[in-house]
Amino acid sequence: MMTLDLIKATILGVVEGLTEFIPVSSTGHLLLMQQFLGFSDEDFGKSFTVLIQFGAILALLSIYAVRLWRLFIGMFNDPHARRFVIGVLIAFLPAAVIGAIAYRFIKEVLFNPWIVCFTLIAGGAVLLWVDQLDLKPRHRDATGFTLPMYFIIGLAQCLSMVPGVSRSGATIVAAMLLGADRRAAAEFSFWLAMPTMAGAFAYDLYKSHAQMSGGNLELVAVGFVVSFICAWFVVKTFLGYVSRHGFTLFVWWRVAVGTAGLIALALGL
Repeated sequence: MMTLDLIKATILGVVEGLTEFIPVSSTGHLLLMQQFLGFSDEDFGKSFTVLIQFGAILALLSIYAVRLWRLFIGMFNDPHARRFVIGVLIAFLPAAVIGAIAYRFIKEVLFNPWIVCFTLIAGGAVLLWVDQLDLKPRHRDATGFTLPMYFIIGLAQCLSMVPGVSRSGATIVAAMLLGADRRAAAEFSFWLAMPTMAGAFAYDLYKSHAQMSGGNLELVAVGFVVSFICAWFVVKTFLGYVSRHGFTLFVWWRVAVGTAGLIALALGL
């Protein structure tokens, strides 16, 4: 049984790493995979989807390490850098507050495969609509958004607490509607992911520490490493891809997965 669980953890790690930073909802994909693969402990399985996200965020941090260091140094003598850090924190604040207040409701009610499938399809329609709008971008640098813009993007991120919406998708759509081009919108979703995912990981680890038995720790470690490797390749290629091709591929992927999930659920699979 443990060997089978390790295989499942590896598959889920691949899914997490490949989907965390693209607008398809990594949490939604993980919940659907758990539904159809099964998992040894349902309660732990829900926490597993958050805990292995830290592998993906470490991949992002490793790629952005030099820029993060420059930001840290710049906070003391560069107003532009200091303003951007404040902007990221402003964007992070709504999710931090609402996530802490609604933690139990999110886990017990919204972590539902039917909800995931419907929101995957609906979110794909929204993403397609925004991608095809004749927008006139005013912001081509994620570090140059206005402070109100950062806050509104942060509010939009709260929608992603519904699995299937997608954290990156919600922030990208909001940023584009507020005047960012595709690349700047996608890159800010990376910056905002750092505090958001780190905070979610720490809070979920605190809430679920009692479930961290030796076997469960091994499963998390496997998912963590695999998600790190997969996410590293995604982060290195995503910005260039959306700059050239937009989000159409992700739209149809969302629709296909959501539709397939609804059919499988209806058939009792």
